[in-house]
Amino acid sequence: MALSDDELKALRQSLVERLKTLKTASTDTAANRKPVELDQTTVGRLSRMDAMQQQAMALASENARNVDVQRVQAAIARIDKGDYGYCTVCDEEIAPKRLAVDPTIPTCIKCASGGE
Repeated sequence: MALSDDELKALRQSLVERLKTLKTASTDTAANRKPVELDQTTVGRLSRMDAMQQQAMALASENARNVDVQRVQAAIARIDKGDYGYCTVCDEEIAPKRLAVDPTIPTCIKCASGGE
């Protein structure tokens, strides 16, 4: 069951908005990912350890955000090429319920689970 042009247009717009939100979040949290100052005269050891842990969590969040950005960009590209809703592995239609859960899903359930 293919999506109508209006549904694809609305989906594309929501993906573009999601992409903007991800990029804004990345910009807003850039300071949290900066290297931690190791000057013992200004910051105590426990404070440095806490700052390093917070930096590591911020870096992990940024990595996850970057993966999400790539998935959203790929979904937008599939919409633009007319390939959206079809598995990138077997070219069969992806179940609409699967796409409803995550519109960036590139594969059908069979290919995602490794089945043939």
